[in-house]
Amino acid sequence: MQLTKINGNTYYIPAPTNIGVFQFKDKYTLLIDTGDNNQQARKISEIVQSNNLNIKYIVNTHNHIDHAGGNVFFQEHYPGSLFHASEDEKLFLENAYLFPMYLYGGSPVNELSRHFLKSKKLRIDEVMTAGTYKINDDKFEIIPLSGHARGQIGIGTRDRVCFLGDSLFSREIVAKYSFPFLFDIDKQLNSYKTIEELDYDYFVIGHASQIFSLTEIKDLVKFNRDNLNYYLDLALDLFTQPHTREEMLEEICILEELQLDFKEYYFSLSTIGAIIAYLHDQEELKYQIENGKLYYYK
Repeated sequence: MQLTKINGNTYYIPAPTNIGVFQFKDKYTLLIDTGDNNQQARKISEIVQSNNLNIKYIVNTHNHIDHAGGNVFFQEHYPGSLFHASEDEKLFLENAYLFPMYLYGGSPVNELSRHFLKSKKLRIDEVMTAGTYKINDDKFEIIPLSGHARGQIGIGTRDRVCFLGDSLFSREIVAKYSFPFLFDIDKQLNSYKTIEELDYDYFVIGHASQIFSLTEIKDLVKFNRDNLNYYLDLALDLFTQPHTREEMLEEICILEELQLDFKEYYFSLSTIGAIIAYLHDQEELKYQIENGKLYYYK
């Protein structure tokens, strides 16, 4: 992990979750996301400090633990720092129990929830709204990119660099986890359109080993859209016969040879729910309850 310049005053720290860094004229910095845990956050802090910079502002693109798990560390070690997020993500960031609750559909078993719950409560100081947003007298573009998370945002700097969070997945990630974790299919499809209309020179996504050009990011949008449409078409074909939500996940796991652990099962079941909701709202599916099971069918 090291501080890597992209353009102008905009940098990033390549990591399991890529961390954006913007340097202000007064040597204060803005971090975009904070990594998965205290260990990663400590390393990020050491890298920034070794470059004679001071952390003061933090933006979370969304609430998922791999993007916000270092918040507590920075909250404790940089008491004057200011945390920013969208209104919807503020709700989830400040109430960590909500994420495993919606994954599980009730009060979750400990094995699911323990990874996402922190001993100390997070705080968000400022709610960011779409459009031009000023931090420390510098202007940034805040871009709604809902789909993977309800209130996910991207952020663009004056150096023509745009950070996209998890609105897109790299080819390497899709090769490993082809079935994406999505909250809202319709909004995800709209986010693809939004990204295609952005005018930046450099793009950073949460999990990738490269920086993307404008042409490359448009190619990646197509790749992600095609992958999602593949699963939408597959689900619609399978719903020719009635399936419960769990049966649909079972079919897709068998057909695509997906190997899931306990946590990944619930991530994938959430995506199945999002797909069913999307197809149902598009009037592609009907449902019937029989013998205590809820079946959907084409």
